[in-house]
Amino acid sequence: MEETEFKKIKTIKEKINNPFKGFIEFIQSQGVVGLAVGFIMGGSITKLITAFVTDIVNPIVGIFLGAANLENSYIQIANARIMWGGFVSSLIDFIIIAFIVYFGVKILGLNKLDKIKKTD
Repeated sequence: MEETEFKKIKTIKEKINNPFKGFIEFIQSQGVVGLAVGFIMGGSITKLITAFVTDIVNPIVGIFLGAANLENSYIQIANARIMWGGFVSSLIDFIIIAFIVYFGVKILGLNKLDKIKKTD
């Protein structure tokens, strides 16, 4: 057999013996693990912030606005109820999460991680 045929056979054997090699290389080169960790951490932080807003911030804001439960606050206009409390709660949630993400990225320097890789 010629040398090129040996190389082809060797390449085929490597692909058969290690079917996940390409997948693992893709994960390593594309930062998929970091992305997955980011999603998990983001979900956890979102739950934490939502609990903070629901259990601590909403009652305080409700005291100042004269509403016992901010989530269920509404304005009655004729037969329609405008549920403004849930919206305000979600808005506070969003602002706090956006603040944490923005300053977390700036303080930790995560905005510098996404440099385009140069191929030599």
